[in-house]
Formats: sequence, structure tokens, C-alpha cells
Amino acid sequence: MTVSVTVVKRRGSRRLARGVLGLGLALSLGGCGIDSWFGSEEAPPLPGQRDAVLSQERGLAQATRDQEEVVLPAPEPNADWPQNGGYSHHAMQHMVVGDALQRVWRADIGAGKASRDRLLNGPVLADGRIFTMDREATVRGFNAETGERLWSVALPDSNEEEDDGALLGGGLAFDRGRVFATTGFAKVVALRADTGQELWRVAVDAPMRAAPAVNSGRVIVQTVDNQTVALSAVDGHALWSHSGAPETASLLGAPTAAVDQGIVVVPYSSGELFALRLESGAEVWTDSVTAARRTDAVGTLRDIRANPVIDGNRLYVIGNSGLMTAMDLRAGGRAWTLKVAGTQQPWLAGNVLFLVSEEAEVAAINATTGGVLWTTPLPRWENPEALSDPIVWTGPVLASDRLIVGSSDGYVYAISPYTGRVLGRIELPDPMASAPIVANGTLYFLTTDGDLVAYR
Repeated sequence: MTVSVTVVKRRGSRRLARGVLGLGLALSLGGCGIDSWFGSEEAPPLPGQRDAVLSQERGLAQATRDQEEVVLPAPEPNADWPQNGGYSHHAMQHMVVGDALQRVWRADIGAGKASRDRLLNGPVLADGRIFTMDREATVRGFNAETGERLWSVALPDSNEEEDDGALLGGGLAFDRGRVFATTGFAKVVALRADTGQELWRVAVDAPMRAAPAVNSGRVIVQTVDNQTVALSAVDGHALWSHSGAPETASLLGAPTAAVDQGIVVVPYSSGELFALRLESGAEVWTDSVTAARRTDAVGTLRDIRANPVIDGNRLYVIGNSGLMTAMDLRAGGRAWTLKVAGTQQPWLAGNVLFLVSEEAEVAAINATTGGVLWTTPLPRWENPEALSDPIVWTGPVLASDRLIVGSSDGYVYAISPYTGRVLGRIELPDPMASAPIVANGTLYFLTTDGDLVAYR
């Protein structure tokens, strides 16, 4: 089956004017019996606006509507995905995948989700290798082309550290031939990317749930008690530190700081947001991204769980408590705010922000004005009749004119970024543990069971 979509408008590539894929892609996902991108395994949910029941949750329904067309940059090749969220600024634009996707390999990354633990951060990819960390803090390197495992290193050096690492997790980043790992046992470890050999290991004051950010020879790590530490990428010695207000309760996992133009943007579980100088850690400005959202216990948490996004002098942040804002990177002033809650990194492409809200809506937002271009409801409950077993959504990621989002009941959806129309879905053996990554025309999924799957 070939899915035909009408293109609203697409801008030419800023870096590459050739090799742009059209819409009408016919992709074959090997072993899935799906003949399109992603095809229609079952009748997908209908797009359209949906009003929330409670007035304080009517963010997208009540927001200003923008009648402009969705205009996107053309898809471009992307060689690497070296950090959580892509590059250190997290503004990944529009990437290319192949026009006849098939599953080319599947690899076991180790321990996946358990009763009390889960994988908190996805893989990173650079220099032809893809790197993963499992629930027990074992880091593995794979050949990104074939899926062959190249090396495996268990980071805990004691039973106590192994237990702590499993409880709180951590994440990875790549820079200049090194893989940097944060852990739940309060250690930051640097490994050689080609062999897995340990280069240095340093202790910080508290465990980490967030993957590190790396920029200009500095490794930026955040601890569960809202401290940020900058370490030298060369030997791990501390360069500076910063502390936010401690928070007694927060969501599982943590965002990775965004870094660009000499500024580090650090979100804390208290809802605080700090812009720090990369060189010294000095505060440039501070704000609080919080709003009243008293619908349930989770809605009262002021946590910022989603990675912030930097594009030029504009910063985009969404919080769990129900506020999204666009800010001036250097001065901190707000350009606009939108009453919507989210825990997933918004996706920026050109002048459009795509997001998945905590109310199970995927939306396109005008990045300049904050106006809503379109919204599409997604399934919210595994058992809709009983309103039980809420579905958790992962993504979005934009590749070759498809928004990709994943659900906690094991489905991956393809949505038109131009209209919000649900194009179809496929079912994975297990749900996605994190948003997929895209590099060298390949789409990589990490499942909660610890399977890394490549489609090319």
C-alpha cells in the first residue's frame, strides 16, 4: 500500500539542495507485513481538535490558532547523533531516511526494563558506531552498519554500585573519540569509543539520571539533587559547579542540558531554569517554568523533564506542570508562553515546533508566535472504556516528511507534519524506551526489553 499525502509547502535545504525525498514514500518494513510508511495496520485515530475536560488543562484547545501553512526545511542527511537529543543544542531540524526501509539488524543491548527500573536514555551514534547503556550500567559499542557488537564494559566496580546503577540509570554522550557515561552510582566515566577502554572515572556528590552534554571540551552533568557540574573532557577534573533548589519529588529520568554559543541551559526538577556561562558556570539569567495543573499527583510536579532546545538566539522549554515558553537565549525574556504540559523534547524544524503533550495530543506550533498550527488527538488509554492504563507517548522525531511517535502499548505511529493526519502505525515487539534516533539514512529504535533495531 502506498500512502499519498498532499504537501502543503516545504522549504529548500539550507545545506543541501539535492537528494530531497518526496512525500508518497513506499517503505517496506522487513518482517512487519507493512508496505508503507508506516502503512495502516488498523484504522488509525482520527485527527482533529479535542477539548480537555478541566479548564486548567485546556492549553492547546484554548490557545491562539495560527492559520499559516506549515513550511518545513527539506530533509537533509545527518551523519551522527552524538548526544541525548541529537547535538548539544537539540535543534535537529528535518532528517533523511531511505525510501524503502527494511529492518537490517537487531541487537541485544543487555538488561532492559524490570519491575522497578527502566532504560532512561537512548543510544548515541558517531564515527560509524552506536553506543548503548543498559539498566545495569553496562556500556556497549556496536557497528552502526551491521549491528555487530564491538565491545562491552560493565561500569559498576562493586555490587553496591551495580544495585545503585540499576535503580537510577544514567546516559551517554560522544565527543572526539570518547564516550562519556553518567551513572546512578554517582560516577562519571570516560571510555575510548573504539575499544571501550576506561580513560578516567570521577565521583560527584549524587547519582545521575540525565545523560551528559558535551561542548568545547566540557562534560556537563546533572545530579538528582539539582546540581550541575562541568568536568574536563580530557581528565575529568571539576571546572565549575552550580546548585538549584532541591526537590523532594520528581519524575523518573531527567533532561540533558542544552549547550550552544557559550551558554548552558540547565532545567531542574524544581521547575527552575538557569542559563550559565559554559566557561565559568556564572549565572546569566534565571526563570521558573511552572504553572498550576492540579489534575492529579503527577500534574502537581514542577519538574522540567524535556530537553530544552536552542535555535540561534531562541530557547524553547516545556515543563510538566503545564507551561511551554520561548525565550531569548542571552537575556532570558519570554517571547511567548503556551499552557501545555509535556515531558518529551519538542522537535524544531524551521519555524515549526512539534510536540507531544501530556494530554495525548501531537501538535505543530508556530515557533515565532506560539500559535497552534494543528493538533491531533492520540489514544490516551489502553482500556478506554474504563479510563485505565494510561498510554505514555515518546517523541516526536521528524524524518523524511514523517513525524514519528511511539506509544507505551508498543506501537509506532507516522503522522503528517503538514496536516497532523495519522498515516499509519506498526507494532514493535516491545514499546520504545526512548525516542528513535536517525543517522546515515537509518532509523534506530531502542525497546524497553533492551533490543536495538535498525531500519534502513
